[in-house]
Parts: sequence; structure tokens; C-alpha cells
Amino acid sequence: MNQVIEHYFQYLRVQRNLSENTLKAYKRDLKAFSDFISEYWQIDLTEVDRHLIRDYLAVLHRKGYKNSSIAQQLAALRSFYQYLAKFGHIKSNPTQAIRVPKQNKRLPQVLSVDEADVLLSSIDTTTPLGLRDRAVFELLYAAGIRLSELTALDVERVDLQLEFVRVLGKGRKERIVPIGEYAVQALSDYLADGRPLLAKPGESALFVNSRGGRLTPRGVQYLLSKHIEQTAINKKISPHSLRHSFATHLLDAGADLRAVQELLGHANLSTTQIYTRISQSKLKSVYNQAHPRA
Repeated sequence: MNQVIEHYFQYLRVQRNLSENTLKAYKRDLKAFSDFISEYWQIDLTEVDRHLIRDYLAVLHRKGYKNSSIAQQLAALRSFYQYLAKFGHIKSNPTQAIRVPKQNKRLPQVLSVDEADVLLSSIDTTTPLGLRDRAVFELLYAAGIRLSELTALDVERVDLQLEFVRVLGKGRKERIVPIGEYAVQALSDYLADGRPLLAKPGESALFVNSRGGRLTPRGVQYLLSKHIEQTAINKKISPHSLRHSFATHLLDAGADLRAVQELLGHANLSTTQIYTRISQSKLKSVYNQAHPRA
């Protein structure tokens, strides 16, 4: 069975071009399920039926897992059993008739335009690390890229003359994202006066840590928390919030939904449409406060 699982993850990596983060999540969820059936049923993964999978999801629910987490675990199992069925390891996919738990769609937390300006302006740029931090968050907000896309960027993928970055997104699909003058200036300052003093010889990463190696997603999260604490912004903000803010501010200013979809690298328009709900809820709030018969 171990060999089958190994081939499965190789298939996901090569044939389906899944990101390393997705592969890690699938491995973790498959191991959790495998441990469960080993402990309680002493059977092989190929002997599982839909009733057992339903039992497992019910156990997760009783343990207090959120619907979104249960849906994620089901997605991992569904992908695995689709593979087993496709290549003849099992007769039918036991996850086929199981519905994804209904998820409560929360509107993502976003910064206002003024709050984004406060955050970016508050970063001290008198040191190489400060120049880096300003460039990191200017780029996240200017381009709306994912945190994993930002930390994967190499210097060669930035064109300050033409004002764009070449981003490698989900499924290793490349897209070209324009950036504005503030981000261009911040990147220019960092590349001239910050990065040369920080990066190890031969390091290709655009953003580097204090030891000269590639800056990690966890490192960016820590830096954002540190800079948010130095402002009066009273919101729970993550690096992904800057991506949400990017999309929301574009739509608020009248940008076309499909253009925003392209910039974000969303495969489906429905994923982008959640940002229209933010704009609509903002309009509703203004209406309720201002209209005499609201």
C-alpha cells in the first residue's frame, strides 16, 4: 500500500501540478484517516466503504472540527479514492455519494484604503530590513499575489522598467501582474540599498531574511504582525488580507470582475465573486447609516 500512496503523490505532483502546500495537506489528511481506520477497524485503505468514511467525518464533527476543515479532509480522501478507482486498485470510489459539509462563507477581513496607507507608511525604511519589509507589503497590496507566490519570487521575475512581476501560481501557471509606482519605488529602493546587504552570494530569492536566505511565509506573517502592532489598526490582519484588500479596492473603484479574476489568478469567476459581496455589504452599511428610511 505504501508504494501505491507514493505513486499517488507522484501523480499529483507531476500530472496535476499541485503545489507543495496542497500536497502536504493531502498527506497529513490521508495519514490521519489511515491512522483512524488502523486503530478502530484494522483494515486496509482499499477496503474502506462510504459508511466508514461517513463515520470518520462524524467523529471529526464531534471533536469540534469546523465544516471547512472537514470539507478539506473529504477533498483529500476524494482525490485519493478517485485515483485508486481510476487505476484499478478499487472497483468504485467510496467518497462519490458523500456530500461536502455546508460551509458558512465568511467575508474576508480587509483594510480600508486609509488603513492600508497607514500600515505601509508606518514601516521604517532607514535600514536594509526596513526597506525589505516596505517592499514586501507594498508588493502584496499592489499585486494582490498569494503569500506563497510572493516568497517563491526570484529577482529575475521582477521587471521594474515595464512595472510587472511574473508570478508562478497554483498548478504552476504563470501570470503577469502589473504593479503601481509605490511598489516599483519600494522594490527599486530595496534592490539598490537593502538586498545587496542582506542576501547570501548566489541567492536567487527576491526577498531574503536576516541570514541571507529566502524569506518564508511564516517569516512574512511574523513581520506583518509586528508592523500592525505599531499602528492603531484594530483588525485581525494576515498577509492574505492584503490580497483581499487589493481585490476589494479595485472593485470599489469600478474595476471589471473578470479583470480582477485574471489578476488574482482565480480559475473560476465564482471564487472572485466573494469580493463583490464585500463591496455590496459596504454599500449596504453606507445606505443604512445615510438613508432616512433605511
